[in-house]
Amino acid sequence: AHQRGADATAVGRLIVHVPGALVSGVVVGAVAAWLGGTVVGWLAVLGWLASGGLVFYRPAELLFARKVLKLRTPTAYELTRLEPVWREVTARAGIEARSYELMVENSDDLNAAAVAGHVVGVTTYALNEIPSANLAAVLAHELGHHTGGHAWAGLLGYWYSLPGRIAWAVTKALAALAVYVASRFSLLATGFLVLLMGTFVVFAVVGVWYVTLPLLLAPYLLAYAGRQGELRADQQAADLGFARPMAEVLHQLQAEEDAEVASAAAAGQRLERPGPMARLLSTHPDHATRLSRLEPYLRLGR
Repeated sequence: AHQRGADATAVGRLIVHVPGALVSGVVVGAVAAWLGGTVVGWLAVLGWLASGGLVFYRPAELLFARKVLKLRTPTAYELTRLEPVWREVTARAGIEARSYELMVENSDDLNAAAVAGHVVGVTTYALNEIPSANLAAVLAHELGHHTGGHAWAGLLGYWYSLPGRIAWAVTKALAALAVYVASRFSLLATGFLVLLMGTFVVFAVVGVWYVTLPLLLAPYLLAYAGRQGELRADQQAADLGFARPMAEVLHQLQAEEDAEVASAAAAGQRLERPGPMARLLSTHPDHATRLSRLEPYLRLGR
């Protein structure tokens, strides 16, 4: 239970995904029933619900990590660098190191990832270019995502809301196509079609607000849950004694961003700062916020 749980961030993420999952279930059942009848529709829904278990099935996780996230198995040389650091992190956390699979991403970015239920990925840059203490802090942060349930909750929510998102994308594409076709014939037909679509949207928002309102708020709530998850994972790293190297990693990331801005300014370009809406939809807090949360640990010398 200690090795993998579900904190308030993970539970909140799952709750936010419930309306989307319900819509997805309706989509799966309706399409299957249209193709094969009512019984087939119910069987499809049950099969789709059971498929969420693949999130915790290690071969499926590894396949997802390799094919979708482009992670790979570490080389023998990389393991000699990675395993001792990982053993130190898991020993401090009281967790068995072999509970998780270590994987590598070929990337020049300082980054790492907690994937599904058992995978921890790290970039080649983080593996080869930063001190061991800082690498340990990065890995402890990702371990925090796993022990808090953030990784599996996020992937599970994504999977169960996927049919609904696909249906919405298809609906938008068909609506755009219908408006385009109508515009080729007459302005009146286009206006009537847009009015009809607008009426349907208003009816959906007002008539079934208990579904549409949560769906509209979901991106903002999920982004907030993501930001809280990052802060909780930072706290995990700090609790394990990696507050100072975690702060060093954040300072390095901030320095890289500042250098990018300076380089753009020198080239006569201007990088736009994220606006209020973009910040609301960001899944990561800014570096200043994360550093401020680490301050109490730094004062204690942890």
